[in-house]
Amino acid sequence: MPEGPTIVLMKEDLQKFVGEKVMDVDGSEIPKESEVKGEILREIKTFGKQTYLIFDKIIFKIHLMMFGSYSLHERKDIDTLKLWLKFKDGGMYFYTCVVKIVDEGYLNKINWEADIMSRKWDPEKTEKTLLDNPKMMICDALMNQDIFSGVGNIIKNEALFRARIHPESLIGKLPSKKLKEIIEEARNYSFDFKRWKKANVLSKNFQIYHQKNCPICGAEVIKKDTGKSKRTSFFCENDQKLY
Repeated sequence: MPEGPTIVLMKEDLQKFVGEKVMDVDGSEIPKESEVKGEILREIKTFGKQTYLIFDKIIFKIHLMMFGSYSLHERKDIDTLKLWLKFKDGGMYFYTCVVKIVDEGYLNKINWEADIMSRKWDPEKTEKTLLDNPKMMICDALMNQDIFSGVGNIIKNEALFRARIHPESLIGKLPSKKLKEIIEEARNYSFDFKRWKKANVLSKNFQIYHQKNCPICGAEVIKKDTGKSKRTSFFCENDQKLY
């Protein structure tokens, strides 16, 4: 599943169409009486793993899920087109994803401060939310989209390794310094992720995710399904302390 930084990169690719009029529309997720044709794309917003295409009369919410993708060019060999918007100088194509229509009221209810990539990100509010859940494992907290919107399994594992925290540590047992550190590293790694992804060198910079040996001590990396979510964690028992 694409993580927050990938969605921000997608937004940057699509940004050139903002202010342009929709010339044509197609796709299996388009309502029969859609009013988008002739509409001007006013804004593109992202929230974690979600993308919002905002028009005056309609707002599309797009989630790429596990296997979704997008393109600025039609892919002749793919028959899973969910949404296609044609503009004067090109178009945007979304495949194997979930497309829904929402209204402005829906957008107003979003807690934009929870988006790890947003300028509105509020680390102090995030810390308070974590402290309100002392029995939650930190691995579950990082994957909770209401707390760390946009964080996925890569960011979770790499941020925990940077902070030297075992994924099964309980939030209530983390020292205040470590709690602040993991919040900071989750955001820092997200922007490193974006930079490396754009340069096509993301996997070359993995320290713990899908690695065989710890880059610090050389011990074998543990691969284990952790937390209530049972998502796969990669960690070093020597260099990541269990609290």
